[in-house]
Amino acid sequence: MRAQRPDWVLAVAAVALCGLGAVLVWSATEPRLLDAGQDPLTYLKRQLVNIAVGVAVMVALSATSHRVLRAYTPWAYLAAVLSLAAVLTPLGRTVNGAQAWLGLGPLQVQPSEPAKLALVLALATVLAERHDGERRPRWTQVGLALALAAPPAALIMLQPDMGTLLILAAVVLGALFAAGVALRWLLALSGSAVAAGAAAWFLGLLQPHQVSRLIAFAEPGADPLGAGYTAKEALVTVGSGGAFGRGLFNGDQTAGRFVPEQHTDFVFTVAGEELGFLGSALIVALLAVVLWRGLRIAGRTGSFGCVAAAAVVCWLALQTFVNIGMALGLAPVIGVPLPLVSYGGSATVAALAAIGVLQSIHRGHPPKGH
Repeated sequence: MRAQRPDWVLAVAAVALCGLGAVLVWSATEPRLLDAGQDPLTYLKRQLVNIAVGVAVMVALSATSHRVLRAYTPWAYLAAVLSLAAVLTPLGRTVNGAQAWLGLGPLQVQPSEPAKLALVLALATVLAERHDGERRPRWTQVGLALALAAPPAALIMLQPDMGTLLILAAVVLGALFAAGVALRWLLALSGSAVAAGAAAWFLGLLQPHQVSRLIAFAEPGADPLGAGYTAKEALVTVGSGGAFGRGLFNGDQTAGRFVPEQHTDFVFTVAGEELGFLGSALIVALLAVVLWRGLRIAGRTGSFGCVAAAAVVCWLALQTFVNIGMALGLAPVIGVPLPLVSYGGSATVAALAAIGVLQSIHRGHPPKGH
């Protein structure tokens, strides 16, 4: 079967988000680099390299048959689990309370980012197998899918990285839903996840900084100079831009560095202040286009492609909601990047790789049921 052309709407939206993100990262980091007497383009250059690598991976995956992806999925999954385990050894590095990075010379890699995509492909491979006449996965398949999700989830919990753990839960539920698992069982699994979170809270398994962030979200005014500081300043920064923004590189809040991690987890606050409501809405619209095209691909492909595309959409959608929600006070500060926009090599390459997988599924376009 002749391969289809790439989904150019999806590709252009993804690259446009990367370009906007690079400019916002530049604006967020330039003031402190100038104050330190360093090259003000340092983070821009690094992010452009991240984007270039990510686009190369995206193009390579787009040109790869979905059958080849399935063949290499076990190796990708194994590599993901081993790298997550390596994080918990002396090779791991701790940043912001989570031992979630591997130090590779001058580079820092966050294995949990590519692990998201490896889990997506592993779940799709397992749940896509069908015998003649079957419309839903067998319970042995569902059990194997949950068993595959358990090791990366447990290793990420040990880091601990609750934000990424939440994204993995969305990936699992999205994959099961797309595979046709009955809604009542999905609700039961969701309830079990909520119960596990409540148990972790009451048993004191959460780290002190995680507890303080959740309390700050529940009571925003309780500790405005402590745990609630970042959320408060983020909301002020977003609102200060008005409808049209103050202009790139002209944000007082951004230049004053009132919001921590503004080039990574809180890059949306830069958009809010300097590009205003309209610029922020453009970013949201482009992200919505990416999600729409992903859902469109999921609805037009066979079982493997449907499950994989739906899981990718759930990953990117929840990560988008949580990241923007952190900036607007609608979600607790749990440290997840804005897909395709935030600074970071691992996150940028993983998100673009996910777009490449969507393109691969789209171009292969196997008939449903195959």
